Amino acid sequence: MLTADFYDYEALLPEDEREILARAREFMRTEVKPLVNENWAKGEFPKELIGLFRESGLAGLPYEGYGEHRGAASHLLTGMLAMEMTRTDASVATFFGVHNGLAMYSIHSGGSQEQRDRWLPAMAAMDKIGAFAMTEPLGGSDVAGGMRTTARREGDAWILNGAKKWIGNATFADYVVVWARDLDDNHVKGFVVERGTPGFTPVKIEGKTAFRIVENAEITLTGVRVPEANRLQNINSFRDVAEILRATRGGVAWQALGVMVGAYELALDYAKEREQFGRPIAGFQLVQDLLVKSLGNITASWGMLIQLARLQDDGVFRDEHSSLAKAFVTARMREVVAWSREIFGGNGILLEHDVARFFADAEAIYSFEGTREMNTLIVGKAITGQSAFV
Repeated sequence: MLTADFYDYEALLPEDEREILARAREFMRTEVKPLVNENWAKGEFPKELIGLFRESGLAGLPYEGYGEHRGAASHLLTGMLAMEMTRTDASVATFFGVHNGLAMYSIHSGGSQEQRDRWLPAMAAMDKIGAFAMTEPLGGSDVAGGMRTTARREGDAWILNGAKKWIGNATFADYVVVWARDLDDNHVKGFVVERGTPGFTPVKIEGKTAFRIVENAEITLTGVRVPEANRLQNINSFRDVAEILRATRGGVAWQALGVMVGAYELALDYAKEREQFGRPIAGFQLVQDLLVKSLGNITASWGMLIQLARLQDDGVFRDEHSSLAKAFVTARMREVVAWSREIFGGNGILLEHDVARFFADAEAIYSFEGTREMNTLIVGKAITGQSAFV
């Protein structure tokens, strides 16, 4: 059991899923953690991670018939896996989440059976890597009605034009799920663009102060020709896309929990070792106050996310459920990473102590998959019946 799992939430998993979680924990500790700080400092994605994840067998678990374990994992396990990976590093967890979550879920949810069978086996084996391209350079929260990337039908193909930004994995992904507005009916549709398609140009974004291991790209699409066979057949409007975002937004809340857990554990270990005035600072009242407030945030957030997973498993999961979790847990995350860094004092800004990485990466998680403000308005509309959107 993790130090931060004060109420032993992990015990809610059945034994076979606990074994998978333990395997992921060991994988992240032994294979991933040694690569993190050097590559975070360089702002580079270590390509050897793909092979390591391939050998781990952790991809494809949510999709029955496609992962190594064949049966679909529970939402509680997939959430705890996201937490576990982020507990080690948010960038690596995001690489995996973009591939295993956003890209694969888009195909699984939005594609026909033929499309699932064509793409998902290789993605579950991590022989092919996916990306998800929705955000645009001039748009963010207004993407539902303001998508500028367009798709025009031309015989048995579609012609895509526009631009995307902040697209994780896009510089090396084999399949990029691109969202575009159909010029004919003005509805958003999804297309799987394969690497090397003419007119598709991804350029790595440099100079980031968070998620430095993730290779985010700005993509230019100029006359990109995509066959009708690569259009996701079950996506006919943004309402269908929203079904995907509802699920992935909950995954981001689990990531925020992982950041809290990772930062808290670092701060607790440091407080036990660091001595001032002749004794460990863990014995100081003010330090204990920060640690206990952090643990309270973690425990409350974990409980919320467990019920969120149950709602997903029961099929009664709504937009406002994931939005409340994303808004609440990421706000609590911000508090915990600040308190954890504070316990380290000046050492808290040194990468060698790890907590600075969690502090920086928390800002990215706080902002993506819907800002706190937008998620608040989604919940506000649900509880009042009044829309406050512009």
